[in-house]
Amino acid sequence: MRTVLIVEDSLVQLQILTGYLQQAGLSVVSVTSGEEMLDKLIKHKLDLIILDVILPGQSGFELCRELKADPQTQQIPVVLCSTKNTEVDKMWGNMLGADAYLPKPVDRLELIQLVQKLMK
Repeated sequence: MRTVLIVEDSLVQLQILTGYLQQAGLSVVSVTSGEEMLDKLIKHKLDLIILDVILPGQSGFELCRELKADPQTQQIPVVLCSTKNTEVDKMWGNMLGADAYLPKPVDRLELIQLVQKLMK
């Protein structure tokens, strides 16, 4: 089974995203901060990471940059997910190595199609 890690500090958003992905037959691991993410990277084989941009401590942008700079994790697709939905934010995410940028509120069908495309 494919495993997706969600890094999201809003418990409501976390529940929504988890539900969408589980309904699509995916295994979901979730955390609420970048520090917790590092622990999960060691313990799980991940097929995709969804990062909220606004997080306590390090931002999703910073975490994305670190993931894509590390040879151990750079091959894992990263989706940035945020209410910050400007072209500048999307461009910044792209420059840092994000594979996609998904605006909130997240559309279930758009999320599932994007995840399936990136995990092929």
